[in-house]
Amino acid sequence: MMAYLTMMASRLVELSRVLKDTGSLYLHCDPTASHYLKIVLDGIFGKENFRNEIVWRRTQPKSHVKINFSTAHDTILRYAKSAHTFFNMVYTEHDKNYVDKFYRYTDPDGRRYRLDNLTNPNKNRPNLTYEFLGVTRVWRWTKERMQKAYEDGIVVQTRPGAVPVRKSYLDEKKGQPITDFWDDIEHLHGGFAEYLGYPTQKPVALLERIIRASSNPGDIVLDPFCGCGTAIHAAHKLGRKWIGIDISHLAVGLIRKRMTEAFPDCDFTVSGTPKDVEAARFLAESNGLEGRYQFQYWALSLVGGIPANDKKKGADSGSDGFIWVYDAPDAKQPFKINISVKSGKIPANHIRELGGMLGKGKVEMCLLLTLEKPSKKMLADALSYGNYAYPGGLEFPRVQILTIAELLEGKKPAYLDFGVGSAMPKKAKKEIKKQTQYKLPQ
Repeated sequence: MMAYLTMMASRLVELSRVLKDTGSLYLHCDPTASHYLKIVLDGIFGKENFRNEIVWRRTQPKSHVKINFSTAHDTILRYAKSAHTFFNMVYTEHDKNYVDKFYRYTDPDGRRYRLDNLTNPNKNRPNLTYEFLGVTRVWRWTKERMQKAYEDGIVVQTRPGAVPVRKSYLDEKKGQPITDFWDDIEHLHGGFAEYLGYPTQKPVALLERIIRASSNPGDIVLDPFCGCGTAIHAAHKLGRKWIGIDISHLAVGLIRKRMTEAFPDCDFTVSGTPKDVEAARFLAESNGLEGRYQFQYWALSLVGGIPANDKKKGADSGSDGFIWVYDAPDAKQPFKINISVKSGKIPANHIRELGGMLGKGKVEMCLLLTLEKPSKKMLADALSYGNYAYPGGLEFPRVQILTIAELLEGKKPAYLDFGVGSAMPKKAKKEIKKQTQYKLPQ
């Protein structure tokens, strides 16, 4: 916990530095750390800039032990940069039971309304005391305004001699103001279309609510731990500028794929990933085993591959990732392209190992992505496995070798996918409405 708090504190200092005076910071955590983080945030932002401790209730409680109540919520801490912070109240739809109880009347055009009192609680208002429709009261409005509203059908008298009342329409109300208890947004699980399989993925609706409350279109949203990109997805959808940061090339590749699929016209720049072979080599060799895994995630992203495992265990199985494709428009089942990534010397028998995977587990093609240039024998061995024949007559090599240099130059694996990516797991839903994309200041 102390290591985590130390890591967070240094980053929160920097986030406070870059935050505008009108900005807000939202920090999502669970109850095991929220009280410590609140103390850290008080020290950095000032306790006077604490705004909310939001309880986000999960609809499916987490329970790991039998000696405690099930954990059913997470915490979102909101801090302002200054007293000038921007906040836009967010509303939810009215509860149906509330609407049925209070908005019991309907106009001929279908608009629902209720009848509201027009009398003034302050009885000492001579200028607002007059007779209207045969009833003398101290009214809320002037006589001129009352008469105009009556002519417009807003003020009605339900029966002769009754006190006139105002028709208050449901569609004129913004809804129910959001409190600091959020129980209407369910956490993600496999049954959700937007779920991408990322372990800490948040619902887009959760980030949309936060972004709507504390920014306007054209403002900048920064997520320094952006994971699978939910915050920047929501920001782009709502017409905000955005910056996402993550230390993992797995996350970067997933975000690139997500934003391209959800917003086909989205134009963005990825910084910090290798742009040449030497940078790729530095990534692979700079941080031991972790560096090789990050290189692997990055290389897979160059061909649109999905990692075979989130955490590598044991010996190299020859399967670092995969792509599922349909070989015909009417194909009932997809086949698998197995991907192997190598950042160092390629074992002499590696091509044979890849060839041995063909025909197993729906694998019909194999790709080797390599930092080092393959030998002539490896190229010959790859060709020896022949071609995979598509039903329409097209053929592609069953075993293909692509170097990182070739990939950086734009070369792609040779295959066609008639399913246009539909067989790949956890594809981001395309956003139908075209969004205005704002450019970041230079």
